[in-house]
Amino acid sequence: MSLLLWIPLIVPAGCAAAAASSRPARWTRPLGLVSALTILVMGLGLLVTIAAAGGQAPTAVGDLLRADALAAYLLMTIGAVATVALWADLSVPAEPDGWFTALVCAFLAAMSLAVLADNLGVLWVAIEATTITTAFLVGYRSGRRSLEAAWKYVVLGSVGVAIAFLGIVVLYAATRAAGHPTLSWVELVGLAPQLDPAVTRLGIALATLGFATKAGLAPMHSWLPDAHSQAPAPVSGLMSGVLLSVALYAVLRLRTISDLALGPGFLRGVLVVLGVLSLAAAGTLTLTQRDYKRLLAYSSIEHMGLMAVGVAIGGTLATTAVLVHMLGHGLVKSAMF
Repeated sequence: MSLLLWIPLIVPAGCAAAAASSRPARWTRPLGLVSALTILVMGLGLLVTIAAAGGQAPTAVGDLLRADALAAYLLMTIGAVATVALWADLSVPAEPDGWFTALVCAFLAAMSLAVLADNLGVLWVAIEATTITTAFLVGYRSGRRSLEAAWKYVVLGSVGVAIAFLGIVVLYAATRAAGHPTLSWVELVGLAPQLDPAVTRLGIALATLGFATKAGLAPMHSWLPDAHSQAPAPVSGLMSGVLLSVALYAVLRLRTISDLALGPGFLRGVLVVLGVLSLAAAGTLTLTQRDYKRLLAYSSIEHMGLMAVGVAIGGTLATTAVLVHMLGHGLVKSAMF
């Protein structure tokens, strides 16, 4: 079963290397779609495998990679949204550009690693890798506005991941004080009741704030309309459709730890505030937009606000609604971009 964890990482990474080494070749253009379809099939395969095994999560690399039902669902979502976005892109005549295809494939590999990692540190590295790849994709057109949007995205995105990194360090310090240093999601859940509440509260708050910046939640949302409006259409679809959801996936994992260590009230309040602010900001600013892609970008902020409120509510019904919303929003938004 561990092969199902390796394939969605190896195939996109191999496609990225092949596209970068054969930049002018026409055969490189469909490699992004090949990567997307591979991720989709592996995500579905993992869901079936986990269901057949009674919920047992397959692991690899000494449990560094793990796919429970939530991770498999997110992997399937990444593949489905990417397939829609990149299939539509192939229908538009264009000269082959290996660098563009390589960056898209690397982007898909980084998102896949983020959801399959059973380690908060590896997830952080993967999300930082998405920032690097998408920064080049946002500035792909090399125009003044696209380069300005790319730099704005790099600066604000880097601030967000830096805050998340600080939160992860603090959370790791809390586990060391508890006598079992770890960043494994599974071990953090088991250790949560033993963690020092004050240190854990600081770590969870910082990590949530950092990942919320990547998720486009207000008031850290200002990078999103510029980046999504200036990126090529398939990249805008991928960023709105799944990159934001991958960042929210990290917040969803943190919510589980926070509820066990601090009680459900702490992170619920933070997420409700961020969600309502996002809804208010998107609802207000949408009224003044005339650019179609910026309008869709503000719509994504609104949808992330709704999902943040759903995560805050918690429980089986609300979490299921959030996951269904992720998939539906991703498919529709990638098609509209």
